[in-house]
Amino acid sequence: MSTITKKELVNRIADRIQQSKLLTRDVIQMFLDEIVRELGTGNRLEFREFGVFEVRKRAARKAQNPRTLDKVTVPMKHVVKFKVGRQMKEVVDRLPTPGKNGVSAPINAP
Repeated sequence: MSTITKKELVNRIADRIQQSKLLTRDVIQMFLDEIVRELGTGNRLEFREFGVFEVRKRAARKAQNPRTLDKVTVPMKHVVKFKVGRQMKEVVDRLPTPGKNGVSAPINAP
């Protein structure tokens, strides 16, 4: 498994749509900015077959500092929840189980 950066995605998409990397990067960044802005206002984003992003409240709770074992209060906070869509779930479910050396073959997603 490897990490794919935004730059790599920009390069792939720019090649596929035969547009400049600069334009492609700007469009992708605008898309990501819109997601953040909508979540920042508390809206839910649904992308059919991909998944759903939504903001949820995580209740205040009591926790314990593992070093000192002191009890601490963790305040309520908002977190982003992602629920995977059907198509993504199907693709991820087909991931092969890693072999003896922990390496698995890549999957071609639709």
